[in-house]
Amino acid sequence: MNEFSIVCRVLGTLFYRQPQDPLLEPLFALIQSGKLREHWPLEQDALLVRLQESANPQALATEFNHLFVGTECAVSPYRSDYVEHANELEVRSFLQQRGMPLGDTPADHFGSLLLAASWLEDQSQEDEAQAQITLFDDYLFPWCGKFLGKVEAHATSGFYRTLSEISREALQAMRDELEESLPDDIDDDADDEQ
Repeated sequence: MNEFSIVCRVLGTLFYRQPQDPLLEPLFALIQSGKLREHWPLEQDALLVRLQESANPQALATEFNHLFVGTECAVSPYRSDYVEHANELEVRSFLQQRGMPLGDTPADHFGSLLLAASWLEDQSQEDEAQAQITLFDDYLFPWCGKFLGKVEAHATSGFYRTLSEISREALQAMRDELEESLPDDIDDDADDEQ
C-alpha cells in the first residue's frame, strides 16, 4: 500500500466509521501515541498533534452521531445533498465499472469516496490515474469544500475540525500528485491540439 492509498484510507475511515468501532482501535492508538505522524507522508505535523490532543473515541461518539448520522444530522456526508442533480447511482456505476465491490450502503458518502480512492490506487493499472482523477474531479472536489467547511463550523471538538483541515490539504496534495503521475504523452497530445 503506497502513501496515497494510506492517506485516503485513514481519512476515509475516520469519516466513515463510528469512532468507537473496534476496527478503529489500532488507528486511534496510532493517533493517540503520536505514531501516525511518523508514517504520515504529508507535512502536517502541527495538525496531527492537534488531532492527537482530541483523539478520544468514546468522547467523540456523540459528536460523530450529531455531525453525520441520521436525517437530522448537522452535516450530511453524502454528495447527493450538495451537488445539484447528483445521485448516488452515478457514483455506484462509476465504481462498479472499475470492478470495485460495493455493498448496500450509499456509495456517495464522503468517507466511502476516500476509501474508493484508496481501493482504486491499490488496484491500479497503468490507466487508473485517470480513473482516480475522475473520482476526485467529478465526485469529490465539486462538494468537498462545502462539506469540510460545514464540519469545521458544526464540530464541537477539535478532532473533527482538525480532521477537516487535514483532509482539505491532503485532498489537494493528492490531486496534484495524480496530475504529476499522468504520462507525458497525454500532455503532449493536449499540446498538439492547441
